[in-house]
Amino acid sequence: MVSALGLDLGAKRIGVAGCDGTGLIATGLTTIRKTNFESVLEPLTQLIEERSVEILVVGLPYTMDGQIGFQAKKIQKFAHRLSKALALPVEFVDERLTSYEAEQMLKAERRSLADHKELIDRKAAAIILQQWLDARRDALK
Repeated sequence: MVSALGLDLGAKRIGVAGCDGTGLIATGLTTIRKTNFESVLEPLTQLIEERSVEILVVGLPYTMDGQIGFQAKKIQKFAHRLSKALALPVEFVDERLTSYEAEQMLKAERRSLADHKELIDRKAAAIILQQWLDARRDALK
């Protein structure tokens, strides 16, 4: 099974998720505060080495009608830059509503959303990675 990192790329924070050795379950790992490109590279490089990561899976915020809008283009550009700097391939997953889904999970756990922005980012990254893992598994059936 391939080792992947799921990324929820935001303007201020990046949610990061990893998968278990079987490639079945994605879990949130950390949230990286983004001040500039270099502030993201070091912690990602460390995670990639620790987890023997082979691919980056990035959530792409399509518009509700399925188009690639301004925000999605910005994320694609940043993801391709990361891919090049980290020497890893990147795949994109439709992330529409993943942050909303993560917020709903927190509400169900009775947690305050204002106090848990970083947790929302991690959960959104885990949802993105889980969608990718499920799609890969379904394709192999």
